[in-house]
Amino acid sequence: MSFNVLIVDDSGAMRAVIKKIVGLSGFRMDQCLEAGNGREAMALLADHWVDVIISDINMPEVNGLEFLEQLARNETLREIPVIMITTEGSEQMMQEAFARGAKGFVKKPFLPEEIKKILYQVIGVGDDGQYEEDAGSADGLDF
Repeated sequence: MSFNVLIVDDSGAMRAVIKKIVGLSGFRMDQCLEAGNGREAMALLADHWVDVIISDINMPEVNGLEFLEQLARNETLREIPVIMITTEGSEQMMQEAFARGAKGFVKKPFLPEEIKKILYQVIGVGDDGQYEEDAGSADGLDF
């Protein structure tokens, strides 16, 4: 199974690094979209579906925390898990990001294994990248 990912960072070089590290981790991406800030990301999300968002915090125009607030106000987009990747690793910043809806937080620099683990965790798949099969029985269901 592969996933659509949106990487949001004001540095094109950092977006390329994140994309490369995610690829090296073994996490399977179908489509990888990129945006330079939260405003650009919201515009992309108007036309594209993604399974997970990886976002920096410190960006111009619409920063990562403001982006989280915009996502939370959108009934459809609020369900997309967001992982914050930043050099801003204070406990206060982490708590603020989680309070605004982030599902994961990774401090730069990070290893491929770290990002793969958090991606699978926030998407809700097993270590093999597959959704866990429902152990319940479908007997008696009419679909």
